[in-house]
Amino acid sequence: MSRSYQAKVLTVSDSVDAGTREDVGGTSVTVRLESEGFEVIEHRVVSDELDEVVNALSYMAYGFNGLIVTTGGTGFGPRDLTPEATRRILDRTAPGMGEAMRNCSPLGRLSRAIAGTRGSALILNTAGSPKGAVEMLDAVLDVVPHALDLMAGGGSDHPV
Repeated sequence: MSRSYQAKVLTVSDSVDAGTREDVGGTSVTVRLESEGFEVIEHRVVSDELDEVVNALSYMAYGFNGLIVTTGGTGFGPRDLTPEATRRILDRTAPGMGEAMRNCSPLGRLSRAIAGTRGSALILNTAGSPKGAVEMLDAVLDVVPHALDLMAGGGSDHPV
């Protein structure tokens, strides 16, 4: 990465929010982002409530040029509503990134994760499992800096 990029992580989990389970998924995403040179400036936890996820993402994206990664709430469980919450606040979707994340592993096909932008923030939904979250993030991490540069008004020179 040629410049420093910032990131925020949002863990969506009833049990982590209630304090009955450790936030392994969010921690794994944070460690992976930091290993790639991202500065993780915020890490929040919310329950699997549609309005809580909508509010957290809206707040986290406000005035932010960087990456927001959610972990959790992307499966088929009745309270897995992270993609629906994300869709409500997106300005634009990034279907290619969502497809790449879902195609990263056989279990990725069970994910309903999406990606898109709100203002100059790029939002990626990832799985709740630590392994799945990092695999999904790794599937698109190589293009994230270019996307953030473009959203910040940078040149349209494509990386080699």
